[in-house]
Amino acid sequence: MLKVHHLNQSRSQRVLWALEELEQPYDIVRYQREKTMMAPESLKKVHPLGKSPVLEDNGLVIAESGAILEYLQETYDLHGQFKPQEKAARQQYRFWLHYAEGSLMPLLLMKLVFSSLGKPPVPFGFRTIGKALGGGIQKAWLNKQLATHARFMEAELAARPWFAGNTLTMADIQMSFPVFALLARGGIDHLPHLQAWKAQVEARPAWQRAVEKGGPFELPGSEK
Repeated sequence: MLKVHHLNQSRSQRVLWALEELEQPYDIVRYQREKTMMAPESLKKVHPLGKSPVLEDNGLVIAESGAILEYLQETYDLHGQFKPQEKAARQQYRFWLHYAEGSLMPLLLMKLVFSSLGKPPVPFGFRTIGKALGGGIQKAWLNKQLATHARFMEAELAARPWFAGNTLTMADIQMSFPVFALLARGGIDHLPHLQAWKAQVEARPAWQRAVEKGGPFELPGSEK
């Protein structure tokens, strides 16, 4: 039996969604974030990095959501439904699998950090300067970077309904976390194609089952 070590409000939502799309049975081991929003120490007993998701399959322990999704596609996608067969679409598929964490998520993580510099747990005496510093960096550089990426994704989704073509693939599942985070935290208005893509995701029965089993997936917004 497949086992998912699942942390609330985290990238492990991707793995639950993938397993629901593949119609594979699995068990969930649940973890809750600490007050600091960090993963609990108990996850280090599963994998030395102490991060989620982690997938166990017949003694094999796999970390990193992208690696997990590729493993699931190669092992359980018996009809090749979630990986394109055509060469150009497959290149798009490969690009988005890596882009999600390699290019987009670092910027979104910085957005979260800089938006939090004026709030607890930052010591009270440093919050004013922290807020000013974080806001300045966002205005001068970070928000512009995020807007560039948002325009890029908007243009791509204007040409096709899913990131790698006309049907859902593991690339879309990998992109779900950063796109949801961008729409919640990016402070960027008028992204109709990204919003339409998100609505398609949320309408899928497999997504809905994953949310029902894994818990609500609502990333909090932040200041623009």
